[in-house]
Amino acid sequence: MRVPRKTGNSKLVKKLNKGEVLQQVIQHGQISRADISKETMLSRPCVSALVDEMIQEGLLHEVGMGDSKGGRKPILLEYNYQAYAIAGVIFEGSTLDMAIADLKGEFLARYRKRLALPSNGETVIEDLAAGLAQLLEESGIKRDRLLGVGVGLQGVTQRGSGTVSFSPSTGWMGSPIQQNIEERLGLPVIIDNDVNMMTLGEYVRGAGVGHSNVVYMYVGTGIGAGIILDGQFYRGSHEAAGEIGFMMIGPVHNRPNGASGVFETNYSTSGILQQAKGFLSDLQEGSSVIEELIRLARQNHADAQRLLDDVYRHWAYGMANIVSVLNPELLILSGEMVHVDEEGVKRIHDWLNEWVPEVPSLEKASLGERAGLIGAVHCVLEAFPFRRLLDKE
Repeated sequence: MRVPRKTGNSKLVKKLNKGEVLQQVIQHGQISRADISKETMLSRPCVSALVDEMIQEGLLHEVGMGDSKGGRKPILLEYNYQAYAIAGVIFEGSTLDMAIADLKGEFLARYRKRLALPSNGETVIEDLAAGLAQLLEESGIKRDRLLGVGVGLQGVTQRGSGTVSFSPSTGWMGSPIQQNIEERLGLPVIIDNDVNMMTLGEYVRGAGVGHSNVVYMYVGTGIGAGIILDGQFYRGSHEAAGEIGFMMIGPVHNRPNGASGVFETNYSTSGILQQAKGFLSDLQEGSSVIEELIRLARQNHADAQRLLDDVYRHWAYGMANIVSVLNPELLILSGEMVHVDEEGVKRIHDWLNEWVPEVPSLEKASLGERAGLIGAVHCVLEAFPFRRLLDKE
């Protein structure tokens, strides 16, 4: 039982009581005014007045009749998950991916654009602003109903200061990127590393559901990892945990200005393509290098077989390093690794069995390109508790 609020400033008491009512509706899914009164110990007239006000504000709506307990059937209330919206943004390589979602995290509209390269911070923010305007128009959401924007960026993000401390590809190093985006959009913004956003997406909606110790390993234009231990993100002292592309795996050469780590220089998609340029020079943009290597290997192409084995083995080296330090229960394979066939996953698993004492489950990421956007939306939902919705009124 909750103790009713009886004293203090009347506006504050009203807000607290509205928070109690809103919490009960969200917690139960559907609930009557009478049951809210029982749960909160607020009087029925008080509950009815608060509910009527929140219906007018758009936070609650009536959804039909409940079961009778001896008298008239009660009218059930439900939280209006379309009352407000959240935007998610992911910068991945040369692509800007955006979505607007309701308060359940369900997408209402999506926007995707290839960015002109080389790009600078100002033009990218303008692209983001233009994409958001298009999403608002397409979804019919008014800007003042948008609670905030989650933005996934490449590099080492400093969420406290709102900066990116290491991201040679964007030129944002040390700049107040969060503040710049907030000023341009006129909205609260949360920034994080793009792989962390993907990790969060898979953790709350995908392959990581039901697990407490998870490492999400991503191979794309770079190599990175998201780490969740005991149900909490592990970011490290300078928020650089998971930068596994800097593991010393593969030859140490051809690293201009140290912008890329040794592991990703050799075994990211661009590193693999560099090694395969003698026989994969005509690979179409957007095609999977691993799928093509598998296809050629099955046709007994000796160079493809050799390179595929080398890639799998070195990816497995990275996994063994991760597993031996963090001992996760689940390792999620994402990015280019989702194209590894069943035989390839088995080979990697067998190597891990040889090399480390405890081998986690290996699962492919299940959300595809949506993972980062789901994570970006969810990070705003986490940072914007439902009680703060009452501040919007």
